[in-house]
Amino acid sequence: MPKRAWQKLSAGAGAKGHRFYDWAVIHLADPRPGTRQLLIRRNRGTGELACYRCCSPAPVPLTTLACVAGSRWRVEEFLPSGKSLAALDEHQVRRYLSWSRWVTLAMLAHAFPAVVQPVHDAVHRLGRSDWRRRHQARSQASRYRRQTAQA
Repeated sequence: MPKRAWQKLSAGAGAKGHRFYDWAVIHLADPRPGTRQLLIRRNRGTGELACYRCCSPAPVPLTTLACVAGSRWRVEEFLPSGKSLAALDEHQVRRYLSWSRWVTLAMLAHAFPAVVQPVHDAVHRLGRSDWRRRHQARSQASRYRRQTAQA
């Protein structure tokens, strides 16, 4: 790929600030309706490449493709949680009815702790929420300052 094909874009905010990568897109010829694109992500530090095959009914700009590709980690983060905490990986699927019952029971078990947590008054909840927002804002500002200083 020529140097001018790469664009520095954020894949979204992560735990340590924005995740910047170099992105390039190649439009693929396909007779089927819609557009097909090959999205390439290059790690700015190691040069490691990752490829995504994208299909959409209409052309999509590179910034949107990078944003969607960056949100994939959320899904990957929640899959192991659902497997380990809700025991979704413990069932041997033989019939739909038994699988449906197992998943319903596992999801109920996963939701139960959230429902039975102790109820605090509104002042306590608002105070905790306010503290959390201030703490997150300080952390984010610090990360962005470090990121700017390194760039």
